[in-house]
Amino acid sequence: MMDIGVLGGTFDPVHAGHLAIAEAARERLNLAQVLFVPAGVPWLKWGRDITPAEQRVEMLELAVAPYPAFRVSRIELERPGHSYTTDTLEQLKCELGGDVELYFILGEDALSELPLWHQPQRIVELCHLVAARRPGSRPPDLKSLEGVLPGVSSRVIILDNEPVDASSSGIRERVDGGLPIDGLVPDAVARYIDEHGLYRKGGVN
Repeated sequence: MMDIGVLGGTFDPVHAGHLAIAEAARERLNLAQVLFVPAGVPWLKWGRDITPAEQRVEMLELAVAPYPAFRVSRIELERPGHSYTTDTLEQLKCELGGDVELYFILGEDALSELPLWHQPQRIVELCHLVAARRPGSRPPDLKSLEGVLPGVSSRVIILDNEPVDASSSGIRERVDGGLPIDGLVPDAVARYIDEHGLYRKGGVN
């Protein structure tokens, strides 16, 4: 049996918090690999301008390069339409084979909102849910979740990680305001953002 972590998101841009959560999960659960899965058309963020997929992927590739167990999956980018976690997990199960156990990594806040996701009960059946602490987040109420999604509590692993105070929206705002993002993203990602004029309303200077 091979244990694989899955960390999905828009990654616009990928930041230090994403990498820290992935590494904490890998160490805690002895994961053979962690897949970063950038969303193509994330249904929860429909209507917001999102950086083109290829640029988000290029930033991800730069960010995960120093980590041998991390890799980027284009599974959602190659699938047309909105990105649903259920579809991604189903496809990964099919592609990776039956001897793979999936560990879906998400924030405690996202876990609390799981009942609002597309086919949440199927998500519970397809993977373990690894809930990571985020700045200001509160531990999920597993009893309440269990009432809505039977069996979820036995599938949840609470990750005792040190939260990193970084967010993609905050980074975009800092770049647009001309503020430094040192330490919030890997150096290679910061250079990429600068070289491509990302997140500045006026474009490349």
